[in-house]
Amino acid sequence: MKKVASSILIAGLILMTIPTSGFHVSAESVGDLEKKINDLDKEQSGLNDEKNNLEGNKRDTEEKLNKNKSKQSTVEQDINSIDEELTSTQNNISNKENEITETNNEIETLTSKINELTERIEELKEEIKILEDRIEKRDALLKERLRTIQQNGGDMKYMEVIFGASSFGDFISRTSAVNTIMDSDKTIMEAQAADKKVLQENKKEVEANKEEVEVKKVAVEDKKKSLENQKEELVALEGQLKDQMQEKETLMAQLEEEHQDLEEYKLSIEDEQQVLNDQEKAIKLAKQQYEQEKGKLEQLAKEEAARQAAQEKASQSSSGSSGSSNTVASTPAPTPSGNGMFIRPTSGPVTSSFNPNRMHPIHNEIRPHNGTDFGKRSSADARIVAAADGVVSTAGALGSFGNTVMITHVINGQTYTTVYAHLNSISVSSGQTLSQGQQIGVMGTTGGSTGVHLHFEVHPGGYKNPVNPMNYLN
Repeated sequence: MKKVASSILIAGLILMTIPTSGFHVSAESVGDLEKKINDLDKEQSGLNDEKNNLEGNKRDTEEKLNKNKSKQSTVEQDINSIDEELTSTQNNISNKENEITETNNEIETLTSKINELTERIEELKEEIKILEDRIEKRDALLKERLRTIQQNGGDMKYMEVIFGASSFGDFISRTSAVNTIMDSDKTIMEAQAADKKVLQENKKEVEANKEEVEVKKVAVEDKKKSLENQKEELVALEGQLKDQMQEKETLMAQLEEEHQDLEEYKLSIEDEQQVLNDQEKAIKLAKQQYEQEKGKLEQLAKEEAARQAAQEKASQSSSGSSGSSNTVASTPAPTPSGNGMFIRPTSGPVTSSFNPNRMHPIHNEIRPHNGTDFGKRSSADARIVAAADGVVSTAGALGSFGNTVMITHVINGQTYTTVYAHLNSISVSSGQTLSQGQQIGVMGTTGGSTGVHLHFEVHPGGYKNPVNPMNYLN
């Protein structure tokens, strides 16, 4: 009976040495602890593989970012080149329009001049008609005088007139009269010749001027057509350049969007790397606690074995009693936190359920909702607590999650990660050991959020393995 009582006492001492917080390790056998340590080693190895994969993805993303920036630089140069050519083309179009305007003015001037010459030709026609009448009359007068002279014997009549003078004074008078008549005839003939010459010269001058202006007008009109053709070509080129500019600007917008997506993806990779690093720290901490517990159990087992050996030796030497049991009481099986279940992280109502095909309220596209959202009815609902015992792996701003806490739990040898996102404030720090129900922060609307709520996720086996949290809440 003393040995049985001693065994029960030792078992009680073992239970008293087990920590009551953190991963809630109860009095388990060394074999159980070794299994949990091995499981954690496997999980840590898996984390290392995942970290290596993430590092590879990050390098690939950085390479894509560099290529994207190179393409952006090339497209930007193309846009600048097209913009310069477009500006030059638009200036050329403007110059052509100015030249066409000047040509139109020149055509108007020439048309006006042609009209003036046409009017002048009409005036000359009137003058020509007058001159022709005058010439016709002079011709008739000269013909009549010539006929008279011819009928009277030509120039002898003038001699008869002169020698028929009755006195010297009369002779002088008759001579002067004859000279006057002859001079008049000469003047008429000279005027006739001059009028004919002027008429011909005027006709030639006006016709020559009109022909010259008409030729010049044709040349200017041809020039105008050429300018208009050049303008059409420039306008067509302008249209092509504008199309090219639109294509390049569209491509640049796509590249900028792609760059932003790559940057966000890179940040998500870096966030995930940080989460994995935090999880690795939490696993190491859990492993240390299990190893410490294992060491305590092994030490207690040694001490128990030594005590029993001493008791058996004392018993054999004193009374030589027989048949007493020397078996150590077995360690009771552990009772995991929540029997593998979690408590609700808030007293608030469910406002949005786990949905892999949910339409995102901000981005307006199908994006998985990897958790459950809890709303706020009162100030009490804003209190956010740890769903189970564990270690804080992440505490701080995390991309679209805003202020976020991630907790690593080990329950029945299985690792879980719970996520508490969009918090207004955080009251825990990375690496901190928590008890189930301990407050970790206050509900908020930080990050990509449309209102005050808690976004809660459960990931068996570590982060990036989301399941419906409602299946794990008791």
